[in-house]
Amino acid sequence: MSGDVEAKNMKPSNTRYWVVVFAVVLAVIQYIDRVCISKSKGAIQADLQLDDIAMGKVLGAFALAYALFEIPSGWLGDRFGPRKALIRVVLWWSFFTIATGWVGGLISLVVVRFLFGAGEAGCFPNLTRAFVNWLQPHERVRAQSILWLCARWGGAVTPLLVLAVLRWFKGAGFEHPWRQSFFLFGALGVVWTLVFAWWFRDNPKDHPGVNAAEKELLAPNAAYASGHGSVPWGVFASSKAAWLLWAQYFCLSYVWYFYVTWLPDYLDRHYHPKTDADQTYLTLIACLPLFCGGIGCLISGFVTKKLSTLSGGLRQARRLLATVGMLGTCAAMAYLALSDTTKMSALTFGLVLGAASMCGDFTIPCSWGACMDVGGRFAGTFSGTMNMMGNFAGFVCPYLIGYAAKGEQWNLVFGSMAVAAFLGALCWITLDGVTPLDGGTAESTV
Repeated sequence: MSGDVEAKNMKPSNTRYWVVVFAVVLAVIQYIDRVCISKSKGAIQADLQLDDIAMGKVLGAFALAYALFEIPSGWLGDRFGPRKALIRVVLWWSFFTIATGWVGGLISLVVVRFLFGAGEAGCFPNLTRAFVNWLQPHERVRAQSILWLCARWGGAVTPLLVLAVLRWFKGAGFEHPWRQSFFLFGALGVVWTLVFAWWFRDNPKDHPGVNAAEKELLAPNAAYASGHGSVPWGVFASSKAAWLLWAQYFCLSYVWYFYVTWLPDYLDRHYHPKTDADQTYLTLIACLPLFCGGIGCLISGFVTKKLSTLSGGLRQARRLLATVGMLGTCAAMAYLALSDTTKMSALTFGLVLGAASMCGDFTIPCSWGACMDVGGRFAGTFSGTMNMMGNFAGFVCPYLIGYAAKGEQWNLVFGSMAVAAFLGALCWITLDGVTPLDGGTAESTV
């Protein structure tokens, strides 16, 4: 009784917000490790003598593994807790980031990138599970919006970072600087893991920095903090909301993967940089889609509450934001498909892609917020299923672009992206991203 009185008279500590900090830092590292290959692609192809189709297979191998291991990785977090799961997957993908610098040909590169993707698959499902354990319902979507803002911006600065690192290693006399860059980037995850393993606990009540008042604040999360048994796969498979979430994320990711795989190469081919200044300028253009996407994530996460009040509920707010966003992406990609992009300035091209990405990323907080609400205590596994479907698109997109790039059929590429975005918008029109699959009461995570 005295403990209850003490908790009521005490101001809650804010230890839970450090979970968001850890998540943001990891998301940035994950995107750096993922995106760095796109800027190194030309050097890798030259050194290993790979054509566009072979490189499409390499990029597709990562996305295929990322998709296939989403559900197992999310299940591990739900079953054993996000602490054990994240420690294992971050060390795994960091090792294979480093191993990318050791490859000697196409086969070894495909294998290493596949295994790298298998590790990275565990990142966002388990961070989502950590948010469910540690944050109040109304804090979770804003945490997701901040997470994805920083993830996108981490990816946005990666081309510039890789360019600087490559120039530094080249100036230091290394013959193949792209190899050393992977060694450096892989080390980042190892450092994060050591600090995370020391600080994080699956259950907030077990953390020494959480005072009695904050423990009481987070007490309703206790049902989620412990592991669970069997996953209701039948419920997932029979849910209209699940299938619509999966389909819209496939459509969104189909468009998004162009930004982090072939875009730098596209810019180099069409604008032919001749000096270091030219290369830096095009690298800045390549940063625009992810930079603008981060802004879209932030806008979506922070206007959802207001829009929910105006539109009559969270369900309607998510539908409206995501539908409008996907239609905006459709319009931008249709414009590129119907234009002669070879006569378009690099800046104009980059700004159109930036607008497409910003609109598309309106759906990100909506999608991951829906996973937390709909998935409930199975949030890790359920978000893994959605991200799996998205990364199947990541397997299809770069692989097909490899063939299109060889034939310079870029209008077809942009047209297919416009169609994908339109189909994604259709999914959101009737999607219920609020009601839990387990039949519980829907929580507002605005």
